[in-house]
Amino acid sequence: MIDWSQSNVTVTGGAGFLGRVVCQKLRQLGCANLSVPRRAEYDLTTECGARRMFETFRPDIVIHLAAEVGGIGANRTHPGRFFYANMTMGLHLIEFARIYGTQKFVQVGTVCAYPKFTPVPFKEKELWNGFPEETNAPYGVAKKALFVMLDAYRQEYGLKSSVVVPVNLYGPDDNFDTETSHVIPALIRKCQHAVENNDNSIVCWGTGSASREFLYVDDAAEGTIRAAEIMDNPTPINLGTGSEISIRQLVELIAELTQFNGDIKWDDSLPDGQPRRCLDTSRAEQLLNWTSRVELRDGLKRTVEWYRMARKKHVA
Repeated sequence: MIDWSQSNVTVTGGAGFLGRVVCQKLRQLGCANLSVPRRAEYDLTTECGARRMFETFRPDIVIHLAAEVGGIGANRTHPGRFFYANMTMGLHLIEFARIYGTQKFVQVGTVCAYPKFTPVPFKEKELWNGFPEETNAPYGVAKKALFVMLDAYRQEYGLKSSVVVPVNLYGPDDNFDTETSHVIPALIRKCQHAVENNDNSIVCWGTGSASREFLYVDDAAEGTIRAAEIMDNPTPINLGTGSEISIRQLVELIAELTQFNGDIKWDDSLPDGQPRRCLDTSRAEQLLNWTSRVELRDGLKRTVEWYRMARKKHVA
């Protein structure tokens, strides 16, 4: 078990959506030596930036959360950048973790690494049984390659590591940008703005038939920290709720919570993405003694309330 009070911890992406919650929870566990490299000073896609991070912070533990990622639209627009940035960040950081004698490297993966037609619920053993859904394959493959790198470094160099594979995350302080947001913040923004503008309808991507599973950000942070404490090898571990919802049902739920009463229209010329996503979380229960705690409706309510307050502050 890690003594966080005595550990020098670096969290890449620590200023991001998941990273802020991870850092908050680490501080609550007594972690005083906590560093968060920022891109302006440490461009982790470059060798010199990654090396400088290790030279400056000398971490005992690296929790690698930094990523370049977005929803279906962003993945379609920037497939090359998303592959390059995520691949090079992990490549440099894992190699320097070896060189500088880092005690533990924690890699946060992505559900996008799973094959397009993975049997539901997704079991970790299925990760290599097919190619990911096309719109997010470059991002998913880049992340999955790092699982292999960590396993190779464990075998050859004895580098201890852990790997978690969270399903789609959501919660307060998520990314609500119109170009790069994921489905839940995009839908909350769409519905809330429709309410404010008295719009009679909204238009959503695809057919609404695809299903997704969503994990509240605090639950994901706790699972990630738990994996860091317990696991010394990069056995992929799913983090999720084990429950899926169709995009159509999700839109209807968010419309209810935002009090949008207009028509919901579907543009089937735009992609649905992967047909279904729902994780088998039994490995997390067995190895980490971890299960999610926040129900989707409650988590969505908290997220909608946060977004409304953030918009009021912005207007003020």
